[in-house]
Amino acid sequence: MTGKHAWDPDQVRAWIADDPDPATRDDLSTLLAAAQEHDDGARRELVDRFSGLLQFGTAGLRGALGGGPNRMNRAVVIRAAAGLAAYLHDELHGERPKVVIGYDARHRSSDFAHDSAAVLAAAGAEVLLMPRSLPTPVLAFAVRHLSADAGIMVTASHNPAADNGYKVYLGGRAVTGAGQGAQIVPPMDADIAAKIAAVESVASVPRAEGGWTVLGDDVVDAYVSAVVALAPRDDEARARARALRIVLTPMHGVGAATATRVLAEAGFTDVTVVPLQAEPDPDFPTVSFPNPEEPGALDLAMALAVSTQADIILALDPDADRCAAAVVDPRTGAWRALHGDETGALLGADGAAHAAEGTLACSIVSSRLLSRIAESAHLGFASTLTGFKWIARTDGLVFGYEEALGYCVAPALVRDKDGMSASLRVATLAARLKAEGRGLVDELDAIARRHGLYLTSQVAARFDDPGKIAAILDRLRDAAPATLAGSPVTTVTDLSAGVDGLLPTDGFRLFTEADDRVVVRPSGTEPKVKCYLEVVVPLAPDAADEDVAAARATARARTTLGIHESSPFEAPTHQSGCRCGGRWRKRFCRVDADRRSARDRSARRPGCDDPPRPRPLSRRAWQRLECAGPSHGAGAARVRRRARGARRHARRNRPRTARGACRRRRPCSAFRCDGGEGYRHCEGDRRDACARRAARCRRARAGCRGGGG
Repeated sequence: MTGKHAWDPDQVRAWIADDPDPATRDDLSTLLAAAQEHDDGARRELVDRFSGLLQFGTAGLRGALGGGPNRMNRAVVIRAAAGLAAYLHDELHGERPKVVIGYDARHRSSDFAHDSAAVLAAAGAEVLLMPRSLPTPVLAFAVRHLSADAGIMVTASHNPAADNGYKVYLGGRAVTGAGQGAQIVPPMDADIAAKIAAVESVASVPRAEGGWTVLGDDVVDAYVSAVVALAPRDDEARARARALRIVLTPMHGVGAATATRVLAEAGFTDVTVVPLQAEPDPDFPTVSFPNPEEPGALDLAMALAVSTQADIILALDPDADRCAAAVVDPRTGAWRALHGDETGALLGADGAAHAAEGTLACSIVSSRLLSRIAESAHLGFASTLTGFKWIARTDGLVFGYEEALGYCVAPALVRDKDGMSASLRVATLAARLKAEGRGLVDELDAIARRHGLYLTSQVAARFDDPGKIAAILDRLRDAAPATLAGSPVTTVTDLSAGVDGLLPTDGFRLFTEADDRVVVRPSGTEPKVKCYLEVVVPLAPDAADEDVAAARATARARTTLGIHESSPFEAPTHQSGCRCGGRWRKRFCRVDADRRSARDRSARRPGCDDPPRPRPLSRRAWQRLECAGPSHGAGAARVRRRARGARRHARRNRPRTARGACRRRRPCSAFRCDGGEGYRHCEGDRRDACARRAARCRRARAGCRGGGG
């Protein structure tokens, strides 16, 4: 059989016969039967599942659960463990390797961890298994603490509930130097992959019935003690810690117990955990995606923070290797989440102030502000490829971060991102600032006065078809924008050719005459393409608060325009002559080329530093504000027809959503919706207003529950 739905039934049958898991065997057998009955959907699924063996990416193996070589399942994990055992045997020249294995609370994580232990024990390794589901940083700590040659962590971090993954760390005798205890990088991943590919079958891999050691809580105790030592221990610091009120959410993951213990032992005793997200739940029922970056993910935490009058929100992802912070913005009086680059600047400046020597490092897509901080503190700076497997390998690392909420504040303890130690450092900084009558936003303004205002933003698109991701990069390669935010593009760099001494990687980097920057790259952990934007506005060291606010407004306007002009995901329907006459920002007048539904429109005065205020749009207003084509004649009629068609299409194809998700297509006066992949998440702290006004919102009858996702 040929064509895009080509598949080999003999290959499927052979995999089924070799699969040790009855559940995935039955799953594949059902698909095979449907495909043989000419079910195109089943055939497409089989083509995808058998398109190749899962490969190591930015964070190891990661994929959807299910049967087949391109899914996460017991057969794939057993092969991976056998390949790792063979690699360690060669690297250690036949000496017995020591391997520590951890796992989180996702579906099948425990099964995958025990399968790995059985394979490695049968191969002669000394295997140490974590006592229960624990955060990833505890496993990364254990690799160095126990002098293990390798570590395995079964987790998919912040991926959706249907996914799982497999991280590999090397240390001990396998890797020495700055990379000891970090995740694998090329050529290690290719060498391990070659060993995995050499496994003839799952049936040929020996698996022991026992022989591994289940660790006790002493490894957790050692981690907690080491992290708590990062906090000041004097009485004044303890008093500041007790005065800080914290709301913590582990996002249905495994971080709650360890994180609250770390905070408590450091003196932060006023910590309230979000009840609905406190216990591990592999289905992540209260969030669409268990990622603190996602719109709506912090809604429950913000509601609790309002009711408890908290000072700060700390959010962990499910395996607790990422940390997000949210505070009340004194300019607006509303809660807002800090961007990863903002938290990175705060922690970087704090770390630089306490370091006499060393290097600060961040990924190539993170803000350049960290380099200015390092230069001011007479420290080294390194820009690395995306992923902590690269950042953690920096020689003399003092602090490293990536904008996707990953922070390494104690590289001597954990050579990876660690959300719990980062949470402690953020809380310590917030407590000190509170005692001074200031906050984290005030400190960001102070950093801007010292180094200039660096404002970053990101736009991302998720794809089911990986071919579309390659098409987006090809489109950018063929036709890069000539200007961004009104400034000519001066440099376009194809990162696949290598840049700044870094290895080649997919993506592009653009600089403008105004020193703004845009980086476009595919995600290494999810089927996404991300566009990272950074705008720089100089500030005087003695700039007044009004000047800082004006600079932020200017930077935000340029960032918004840069998103509109540089986003490779959508073709804007207008280039100039917006018919709104400048009242509506052009950024909000474009039409989503994929869903053909109107984006959020926000009426704002130019330079206003307040958050956008959503407004309801009538059918007539929607047509009147459509920013495409001429204002009259045949072209205008064509625009109106397309607008009507877009609205009809949106109504007829309104997607099913997760429980609690908002299905409205446009904002109303009660709340605003944002998000992607057919989801609309109610944002803000106006839940009660949403409920009261839902009856008066015509579009609420289309399915919005007014409560958020």
